[in-house]
Amino acid sequence: MIIEFKVYCSYPQSFGDLFPYLRKSHYLISMFFHFRNKFPRLNVYWDKYLEFQQRLDVPAKTILLDEGKISQNYIYIEKGCVRSYFNKNGEDKTVQFFFEEEGLSSLESFVNNLPSQFTIETIEPSVIYLLPKQYVAQLIAELSNEADFTQMILYMSAQRQTHYINEFVSFIRDTPEERYQHLLQERPHIVQRVPQHYIASYLGVSTVHLSRIKSKLAKGKTRF
Repeated sequence: MIIEFKVYCSYPQSFGDLFPYLRKSHYLISMFFHFRNKFPRLNVYWDKYLEFQQRLDVPAKTILLDEGKISQNYIYIEKGCVRSYFNKNGEDKTVQFFFEEEGLSSLESFVNNLPSQFTIETIEPSVIYLLPKQYVAQLIAELSNEADFTQMILYMSAQRQTHYINEFVSFIRDTPEERYQHLLQERPHIVQRVPQHYIASYLGVSTVHLSRIKSKLAKGKTRF
């Protein structure tokens, strides 16, 4: 199932130039929905943008953004599970998984109005919110002089950047078996909720190979 999200408004062409630090991480435009508790004195801003959010209740396998399309919305997950992936020679390659209270976009596409390098799709029936980029830009511009808010954004950006760097290093350094063990130790909710073929795609192995890894671990073998 593919949902086409149309935004009937113009957005600033200089979006990326307004916020240079926005390019550093997905988290720079995520977590708006959490800030009400952290920054109650800024509730006037959060309330102002509530009317611009679109709440959608969608089934599994709903495409929120297609590879090659330009990202027009920031996506926040209230309930469910979402993955990002790209297609290589007819085969899906999963990039990342996202769950409740997490936000995402195809960042380069969102900021620079370029075709997205990956697809964003729901894995489970999900409840999501969409906030068009026009309002993301306006909100960040209005809050750019709030030192506490900016510091929090930069801190979360550093956390997310560190996470992606660690994943990149792991894919170069570790075997698929080691990566799966790391997944069990550090992000067990992925193993519990995500279908095996998506996990195999994420690890860069076949489902048969992943089954062998799981079988060996079940037998108590920690070395491969």
